[in-house]
Amino acid sequence: MNSRNIVLSENFSVDEAAEFREKIHILIKNGEKHFTVDFSKCSFIDSTGLGVLVGIYKKCVEINGHIQLTSINNPQVMKIFQLTRLDKVFNLDI
Repeated sequence: MNSRNIVLSENFSVDEAAEFREKIHILIKNGEKHFTVDFSKCSFIDSTGLGVLVGIYKKCVEINGHIQLTSINNPQVMKIFQLTRLDKVFNLDI
């Protein structure tokens, strides 16, 4: 299983999330369905960013794909995943 690696920017909020969503949808249309999202540079995520990730997760499940979140090394970002309980939904590779 080959996975497309995508590195998030420092802030994953409204503008970045919309661009990310569009990029993933294009990749899915082109037949890709396995993604690794690298959070090593990300120090902020908002509700829009979380919503986009959940939408992509649902789409991946629907097409028998996979999304893995890696390198969430910023404590504030990890806290958001824990508070929203999304750390139980996503496959997190810290």
